[in-house]
Amino acid sequence: MTTKIHAAVDGRGRPLAAVITGGHRNDGALLATVLADIRVPRLAAGRPRTRPDAVIADKAYSAGIYRRALRARGIKVVVPEKSDEIAARKRRGARGGGPRGLDTIAYRGRNVVERHFALTKQWRGLATRYDKLAITYRAAVILAACITWSRV
Repeated sequence: MTTKIHAAVDGRGRPLAAVITGGHRNDGALLATVLADIRVPRLAAGRPRTRPDAVIADKAYSAGIYRRALRARGIKVVVPEKSDEIAARKRRGARGGGPRGLDTIAYRGRNVVERHFALTKQWRGLATRYDKLAITYRAAVILAACITWSRV
């Protein structure tokens, strides 16, 4: 009965990839799937670009497993720490390590993602989730993405 859109957008709010799941799924669990769907064609010859320069996300993606996976792919991680992670690190003392750095200038760009979702929710069918089948709902998400790209 519930649906969740996991999306990746570029720096101008244009969608690059979208994955539809049930509403009970964890956001971070689909990070690898969303990143695998990114295909940006190059202007010159060559294979499409599949790796973003950075992932700017909210605290749902702050777990170490997501950070390590992104760093292993050579992607800059711009995610703030959760307050319970900070408290656990401080409780461990010197063994807890130092605070994770956060590029606050880059993190300001996260509002682009929020604006993308606000624009997507302008479609009443997407905001209210009228479609019964996931494939029909995904088709509406992709259609909204095509319209967003056509406005460029």
